[in-house]
Amino acid sequence: MMATKIIPPADGAYAYPLLIKQLLLSGVRYEPGREIVYADKLRYSYQTLNQRIRRLANALTAAGVKAGDTVALLDWDSHRYLECFFAVPMIGAVLHTVNIRLSPDQVLFTMNHAEDDLVLVHDDFLPLVEQIHGRLETVKGYLQLTDDTATHTSLPVLGEYENLLAGSADQYDFPDFDENSVATLFYTTGTTGDPKGVYFTHRQLVLHTLNAVGTLGVYQGLPLLRSDDVYMPITPMFHVHAWGVPYVATLMGIKQVYPGRYEPNSLVRLYREEKVTFSHCVPTILQMILNCEEAAQTRFDGWKMLLGGSALTLGIASEASAKGIQVHSGYGMSETCPLLCLTYLRDEDLAQSTQAQLATRIKTGTPVPMVDLKIIDANGNDVAHDGESLGEIVVRAPWLTQGYLKEPEKGAELWHNGWLHTGDMASIDPLGGVEIKDRIKDVIKTGGEWISSLELESLISEHSAVMSVAVVGIADEQWGERPMALVVCEPGQYLDRKILETHLQGFVERGRINKWAIPKQFKFVAEIPKTSVGKINKKLIRESEVG
Repeated sequence: MMATKIIPPADGAYAYPLLIKQLLLSGVRYEPGREIVYADKLRYSYQTLNQRIRRLANALTAAGVKAGDTVALLDWDSHRYLECFFAVPMIGAVLHTVNIRLSPDQVLFTMNHAEDDLVLVHDDFLPLVEQIHGRLETVKGYLQLTDDTATHTSLPVLGEYENLLAGSADQYDFPDFDENSVATLFYTTGTTGDPKGVYFTHRQLVLHTLNAVGTLGVYQGLPLLRSDDVYMPITPMFHVHAWGVPYVATLMGIKQVYPGRYEPNSLVRLYREEKVTFSHCVPTILQMILNCEEAAQTRFDGWKMLLGGSALTLGIASEASAKGIQVHSGYGMSETCPLLCLTYLRDEDLAQSTQAQLATRIKTGTPVPMVDLKIIDANGNDVAHDGESLGEIVVRAPWLTQGYLKEPEKGAELWHNGWLHTGDMASIDPLGGVEIKDRIKDVIKTGGEWISSLELESLISEHSAVMSVAVVGIADEQWGERPMALVVCEPGQYLDRKILETHLQGFVERGRINKWAIPKQFKFVAEIPKTSVGKINKKLIRESEVG
């Protein structure tokens, strides 16, 4: 480390630690009466939110939670989740946001691996927890979360959430402590082996929040989240803190709408009734929203939607745009907290029609401030920023996880040579625009040439009869691998192999793809397999084809 000039602070100078409690200071000052809404069940003000967080801190302390303990949460997206985002880390404990879509054995693994001490569990997940209760090694007690009437359970419950809050004091003096203390923990969905524990500190979450406030709000060309917006997450709160946006919205005193269990028709109704203007989700969820009954009779003008988690195809983007949704792309990973890149439209882009902008809007985006991003080849050398050359994205930023819980070898692999390795193949143009071509393991190598499964998916999706598509590489004796496409038809439409081959031949003739990129097989299916967070499960598709 370079020796530089350091001046000691004055006696009595306060070394301000970056702690989650400080994110609560401003929202209630800006908009004390603005609402937090939970589906059609509850609404209250920011003043009440702050009070409830203090009550929850007292209830958790009374339940025996100490600094350094881990509190597990199994709930739908609710006001309770938001309160736990703050109260648990603010008392010095770690919030484990349990992925409720994992299998019971995987949930058991994550809860034992995290060494959960207290479990907050919604009535809907009582059967899951009852199933594994006898094998949970560290859990000392449970708090029950109830929307209506409490469900009977065999678990040793210490009390019901609302009753405990009602009986707790509304004052709590949150202490200062080291900003590098772990605040949150969750587990990746684990496409190979057991899920891995990803953790973030107070410092990382505060810095990610401050960056996101600027990134989402300052840019005049496309502001995504400003003080008069209405925010509704459609990314589960167990998944990278709903991309960190609840922290941003709370800091700014923005109206927040938590939808509970995701059901497309109810999401559309909440959009209409609460006048939602900003949401984020994965493309498969957007597709479900567009296809539901309520959407057929609804315009979505003014609804800004940030898409991430997997590639946004031109087909879905066009359909959403035609209904009034302003689509934007974002890029990040569980390990990156997650924000790395966002759509950035320059003046010349904004001068174009919305339809003409879509080609840029579906690209991965431009690295956000404070993110140092580059692409490297297999030998670790930088790759040219020419928009064509491919390499793996590696990054540095002040909010990236520093490793995996209890997995030092895997953490060291993630951070090889001091850069976080994403496993994503991309190109970068001279202006810094990133375009992910594929996951390293999803790139298809045929006859010595690389084919992007994502690019093929986007081209196939442009056919009006295609609802959704997934492309994977399957073994081929002659070529090594050849693309295979799983296709879901739009209702009432007809598709066959010949139609899609002709459709893709048009792109061959225009020089977009080579002729060997046309899939060897097309399979027409009712549904494409998804992971627990709604991404296309290409590993499962490949395994089923081999099997």
